[in-house]
Amino acid sequence: MSTPTASTTKLPRLLGLIVIIFGAIFFVAGAATWTAVSVNLKAENITVADDAAAFAGGRVDTPWEAFSQADIIKHHALDATGGKTYAELDKEDPLRAVAMNGSFLRASLFTSVVAFGVALLVMGLGVVLAVTGVAIRKLAPADAATTNAPTLASSAV
Repeated sequence: MSTPTASTTKLPRLLGLIVIIFGAIFFVAGAATWTAVSVNLKAENITVADDAAAFAGGRVDTPWEAFSQADIIKHHALDATGGKTYAELDKEDPLRAVAMNGSFLRASLFTSVVAFGVALLVMGLGVVLAVTGVAIRKLAPADAATTNAPTLASSAV
């Protein structure tokens, strides 16, 4: 039976440590992104419209509030334009500016929703990487010299 040397058992443990470090970096980067998007949305002082289906009157600083506000902006823009979108309105129609502004505001809010989603994904990947790194380190023996050394009973046989 071949006994692994110290150099062959150090590699998996090193790999596990590197994976743990990357997991921590991913988690921190995701959390920082989530916080940055939230802080910047809050600084815009956007309040979810009172007639929104959800989060009415709440300050927009989460993906759920941003989505709710984007949804009600669509409703308001379509009400103002008689149910027509920007592309459906005549080029000379003064309501085209209303539809365009509504579309831009919705796109901005949806961009923040996507940013929140990416931040959450990166945080989740960080957790998965860290757990994987811990598992790799647990599977690799800590020290080949002590874990695989023959015992007195086995050498006497």
